[in-house]
Amino acid sequence: MIDVTVILLEGGLPSTSLAPLEIFACAGTLWEMIVGQPGEPRFSVRTATANGRRTTNYVPVHVEPTVALADVPHTDLIVVPTAGMDIQAAVAQNAYVVDWLAERGRSDAAFAGVCTGVSLLAAAGLLDGRRATTHWGVVEVCRTLYPKVIWQPERLITESGNVFCSGGLYSAIDLSLHLVERYCDHGTAVQTARSLLLEMPRTWQAAFAPAFSRAPHGDDDVQRAENWLLAHFRSDIQLDELAEKIGMSPRNLARRFKAATGESPLGYIHRLRIDAARQHLETGRRSVQEICTEVGYEDVAFFRRLFQRYVGTSPREYRARFGPRAAE
Repeated sequence: MIDVTVILLEGGLPSTSLAPLEIFACAGTLWEMIVGQPGEPRFSVRTATANGRRTTNYVPVHVEPTVALADVPHTDLIVVPTAGMDIQAAVAQNAYVVDWLAERGRSDAAFAGVCTGVSLLAAAGLLDGRRATTHWGVVEVCRTLYPKVIWQPERLITESGNVFCSGGLYSAIDLSLHLVERYCDHGTAVQTARSLLLEMPRTWQAAFAPAFSRAPHGDDDVQRAENWLLAHFRSDIQLDELAEKIGMSPRNLARRFKAATGESPLGYIHRLRIDAARQHLETGRRSVQEICTEVGYEDVAFFRRLFQRYVGTSPREYRARFGPRAAE
């Protein structure tokens, strides 16, 4: 059984703690109860606050924790909820939590940050050199405060090693289902979602095939190029145009991009597009032709060949194995 600790924060929004708590508690039990089958809990969940006392939240709700953080034993997964929109104030108000997270960072625990709660993981140094997402309204502040983090606000969910992050407030639901799939399996995640009348998480299913991630490097110009490609990869991109935006020659950009990322700008674009296609195949029912156009290709035969090259199977076979129909 997976041991989970959900932190309750002062001044936070309690739904971002309670949604993970309920989803983890229902995994392996609620669906089975509905269909009349024996169930088995997949997660053991506790809640914790800095001092062991109930929290005062942004809304008029008080939540009583199970334990104080100091009394949390070994745990497999630590969930950090939304911390408030004023990042510096949230970090200062939850300084003890930040220190506790930094200490637990030396263990084998995994960490999941929701919305602005991701800033506490960043303040604890757990995101340095890793890709992460957070609420779009605070990402520029986070970039300034935590420049060592590879911020990807375009992504609803990111996974980098043992750290998971999600963007907006109610992405706590998406992140929790993603973690059910990550720690259990696709079928358990689908059954949990269906029993709670939720949609499957809007993200990649990393338990089955790792999503494309950016390796950390120190070339700021190449990072700017990567960020621009993340926002525009569906468009018709010309290397000359990208080089001009970054302020260097196409030849120099290609050389430095390869040195920093390990592949050419064109190869990088293909990987971004193929990962977007994977997401559509895993979570939706659009046709392959529609997905081809959506991610930036016009020739569906060319798209199929690229997908086979990068993923090792055809779009049709991939959907049959990982898509919603397979789970049903």
